[in-house]
Amino acid sequence: MIGLWKKQDLLAFIIALIGIWLLPTMISTYTLTILVIYGMLGLSLGLIWGFGGILCFGQAAFFGLGAYTYAIAAINIGESTVPMLLAILVPGVFATLFGAMMFYGHLTDVYLGVITLVVTLILFKFINSTAGPQYAIGHARLGGFNGIPGFHTLNVPGRTDIFIWGDTLYYVCALALLVVFFFVTWLLRTSFGRIAIGIRENETRISLMGYDVRARKTILFAIGAAIAGLAGALFANWGEIVTPGLFSLQQNAEVIIWCIVGGLGTRFGPIIGAAGLAYLKFLLGQQTLIDNAIIMGLILVIFVLFLPKGLVPATTSLWQSIYDRWPVRRSGSRRRTRSRSATHHA
Repeated sequence: MIGLWKKQDLLAFIIALIGIWLLPTMISTYTLTILVIYGMLGLSLGLIWGFGGILCFGQAAFFGLGAYTYAIAAINIGESTVPMLLAILVPGVFATLFGAMMFYGHLTDVYLGVITLVVTLILFKFINSTAGPQYAIGHARLGGFNGIPGFHTLNVPGRTDIFIWGDTLYYVCALALLVVFFFVTWLLRTSFGRIAIGIRENETRISLMGYDVRARKTILFAIGAAIAGLAGALFANWGEIVTPGLFSLQQNAEVIIWCIVGGLGTRFGPIIGAAGLAYLKFLLGQQTLIDNAIIMGLILVIFVLFLPKGLVPATTSLWQSIYDRWPVRRSGSRRRTRSRSATHHA
């Protein structure tokens, strides 16, 4: 397992810690917290779609399930530790069953995308229609379109009287994103991750090599859903209310746009896309001259037409091109080449 980690990972970890420490000096921790949570949600779809090749248009379903599971469990239990675990477990189990039906049913990408979207819309419609007092789980009323407010927020494990909020909640969310990021990094470097990428590239060839493609896609789908559920639980603690809007078509579309703009097939791309576009939406929300949806649509069109691979791959390619053309590097390479040639002839 140690061999799966590289020197770049240590450097990335140090840079991330510095960024977590410095960002609050530029942006309020209240805003940063939601950017981090959205970054985790974007990474969950980036894992499923970008590395697994699973076209999922229902990531908001797992996000909403995580948030609602946390709120319902927190009201009934009166603390946050078990609800946080359930918020990860419930979307993961749901995705396992849902994914098994789809993948073992041999659904193609287009039908898979449509079904995941339909399931999300069904959840949205159902939660909206649960306004009556008969819709309750234990002591928690679902609330319909009003949502569920007033639940027990994040506390120190074992100490229900010590709450985690404000700046502390930001650091907890940031560290959670860091853990998830390095978990995804580790997963993709294992044999499971390499086979998942192989399935994305050529599913038939991987199947002919003897691997159970359907089982591996189901597991990857469930892992992505569990990460989205964690993001949903953290969102519930940030907003202190959960509403059916978490399952909405707009939420679904935004997650997809984050991944496309940031760059599919990369780990940083969905995080940067989510945080950047969410912050842009926050800034645009302070004015009424231009509709946010128009701006988001224009950004998507521009990236699809001119940067189809996304921001991170385009930036990486540009940097590599500049690095390859750097005069000092070329002259150094020539000297090393001449030195090796002279040594070889000697």
